[in-house]
Amino acid sequence: MKRSSGVLLPIFSLPSNYGIGTLGREAYNFVDFLVDTKQSYWQILPIMETSFGNSPYSAVSSFAGNPFFHGCCPIFSPAD
Repeated sequence: MKRSSGVLLPIFSLPSNYGIGTLGREAYNFVDFLVDTKQSYWQILPIMETSFGNSPYSAVSSFAGNPFFHGCCPIFSPAD
């Protein structure tokens, strides 16, 4: 079995102008960083919309994504 490594970084910990990380340009930049540093995995916390206590483990629905991760920034294309 080949060894590999990765990083645990929740999406909300990415840098942003909005106070919470998003799946915008910063996420693509972080993936580029992972590739440059030869990391194989990016582990994230659950990305469902949260309810009481704002815990990612107490989601309102197992099918709904958290609008904070994509709602406050324009759609980003890797070609931009």
